[in-house]
Amino acid sequence: MEYRRLGSSGMYVSEIAYGNWVTHGLQVEQDAAIKCVHAALDVGITTFDTADVYAGTKAESVLGKALKGVKRESYELFTKVYWPTGPGKNDRGLSRKHIMESVNASLKRLNTDHIDLYQMHRFDYETPLEESLRAFDDLIRQGKVNYIGFSEWTAAQIGDAIKIQKANGFDRFVSSQPQYSMLWRVIEAKVLPLCVAEGIGQIVWSPVAQGVLTGKYLPGKKAPSGSRATDKKSGAEMISRWMRDEVLAAVQQLKPIAANLDLTMSQLALAWALANPNVSSVIMGASKPSQVKENVKASGVKLSPQVLAEIDKALGSIPITDPERTESPNPRA
Repeated sequence: MEYRRLGSSGMYVSEIAYGNWVTHGLQVEQDAAIKCVHAALDVGITTFDTADVYAGTKAESVLGKALKGVKRESYELFTKVYWPTGPGKNDRGLSRKHIMESVNASLKRLNTDHIDLYQMHRFDYETPLEESLRAFDDLIRQGKVNYIGFSEWTAAQIGDAIKIQKANGFDRFVSSQPQYSMLWRVIEAKVLPLCVAEGIGQIVWSPVAQGVLTGKYLPGKKAPSGSRATDKKSGAEMISRWMRDEVLAAVQQLKPIAANLDLTMSQLALAWALANPNVSSVIMGASKPSQVKENVKASGVKLSPQVLAEIDKALGSIPITDPERTESPNPRA
């Protein structure tokens, strides 16, 4: 495993991070989830990403149990706030009330006294931005949070936040958590240049495009039984946008590229995201320890400019690049 600094901060993260978005509390049982976490630790993964909303708060609890007894200083723990965690109008968003209540609940579920990186899971159009930023800054002052970040914000939203942070002397964002893969590149035009200039590193989610870049989905054929595309609990709706023959056919063109490099398709996808110097870590999910051990081999892989060009040629016009595709739905709507 290799490690990178998270943005301009002094904290290092593992190039491959372990995330439990659609696994813990939903797709796999607790015992299996704990085995995956332990497998991640065994292969050098030190960065673990979750959120209060995952599996209706169950994912945080499972991760907390899995990390019980592990030296706290030996790993980096990330979680998020924004999406609804209860029925009330204040059980969501980025109001000071919800942020403070949510972080305390997350600390209890994760069985820890601090969170290494606390992230605004989306942009809140209803709460004054300064209110949210001040609450996050207060959490750092209280010692509950070490660093702060955001997920799926536009360049304009990031810029507005930075202005407020600078004007008030608040601690600055060190991370962005966007969706980013060979197929989804919407951050490249505007978000990445701003983040590079401001010392904000990317923690990439869905680098394998919900599993499409594994190559297991074939054009003109039904999705394999038990795959994510057939499981409504684990992201079947999200993956459906890629389940078009022209996309699946283009992905098949990546197989010889991966084979020539002695990589699996998943390893190639992870290595592609890590080839971007502004990417600090890529988040992978796993339902089996064997998947953890396979994917971690992408760490340290260096793709040449020629290989990157071959990938672009194989995918053609399939990748989505429109920066306007980054959006934050209103959680109170």
